[in-house]
Amino acid sequence: MPVKNRFAELLPEITAWRRDFHRNPELDYQVHRTAGRVAQLLREFGLDEVTEGVGRTGVVGVIKGRSDSSGRVVGLRADMDALPIREQTGVDYASQVPGVMHACGHDGHTAMLLGAAKYLAETRNFDGTAVVIFQPAEEGGGGGLAMIRDGLVERWGIQEFYGMHNMPGYPVGSFAIRDGAMMAATDQFDIVVTGKGGHAAKPHDCIDTTLVAAQIIVALQSIVSRNTDPLQSAVVSVCVVETDSTAHNVIPQVVRMKGTARSLDPQVRDRLEEGIARIATHTAAAFGASAEVAYERGYPVTVNHSEATGFAAEVARAVAGDVNMEVQPLMAGEDFSYMLNERPGAYIFVGNGDTAMVHHPAYNFDDNAIPAGSSWYAGMVEARMPLRA
Repeated sequence: MPVKNRFAELLPEITAWRRDFHRNPELDYQVHRTAGRVAQLLREFGLDEVTEGVGRTGVVGVIKGRSDSSGRVVGLRADMDALPIREQTGVDYASQVPGVMHACGHDGHTAMLLGAAKYLAETRNFDGTAVVIFQPAEEGGGGGLAMIRDGLVERWGIQEFYGMHNMPGYPVGSFAIRDGAMMAATDQFDIVVTGKGGHAAKPHDCIDTTLVAAQIIVALQSIVSRNTDPLQSAVVSVCVVETDSTAHNVIPQVVRMKGTARSLDPQVRDRLEEGIARIATHTAAAFGASAEVAYERGYPVTVNHSEATGFAAEVARAVAGDVNMEVQPLMAGEDFSYMLNERPGAYIFVGNGDTAMVHHPAYNFDDNAIPAGSSWYAGMVEARMPLRA
């Protein structure tokens, strides 16, 4: 099952869909145009069922195979939303929406799954039911969880989930996957330090919140360097520091900090949450200030199921000839994790070549990856639900 010839034929059409999505990016759950176009195409392909508004703006399509003696239902997922980034690619199909662009390749994911859906609706060379899932709000909005809460699993009886993401730095059309933790849990925290503001020339009359904040930032790094097993992964990053004064000669009364905590293990995640609160509050107290900490858990760890990982790798190997099975986990997050918490499945990377990294204003999805990606999506359906002789 190499790259399917049909996808070579469909490449100009799929590329046109992708570039249309790229010109017209939408954020979060506001993917109304994208979802509407996806639903329109699925209906044109002749799917057995197309449902809009799942998880607010998600789209679900159903394709029945030639037979259904297996009773199996396989879900294939792509994400549709863009990012609030001003595009710097210079391509002639660049974003027409100021300050918004497809900087993560979700336009490519959506187009590849549409291509697979068209092929599967044409051929139906499988025994069971394929469910194609087009999800909103992956970029921090939890669209995967919204679709789960809207009955995605129960309404369509999905038994397995498979998803894909492009990856710059890997050869175009190549694949990489690993068993177990693939992407990190992504939490965020807010710390508000309150001291005693005053004139910068009289620091002895103040409790300097900027000094306290600086000590907290440094001390938080000990959670990873001294409280976490060196063989385990964790990240604690303070990314925003704001004071309630912008003057050169004022010691601020309040400093606010925002950051992220990443982990691949539930126990490490617990230690990060406890450690951030403990260090912030006690460090502030040591200087006579106070600190309030709000910790919010985000996407869980994306964990590939062992057997499903083998299935995904086998199909990828048939498409590309080889698969990197030793790819390192990423500390970025992915809300496909919610689907993998509900049912077995796997998440795989497809190479995007030597391009800018995702979330960069110069990033662009490489359309040459489409035949491999669409072949993998379609191949997962045919391999997991083969027709019986």
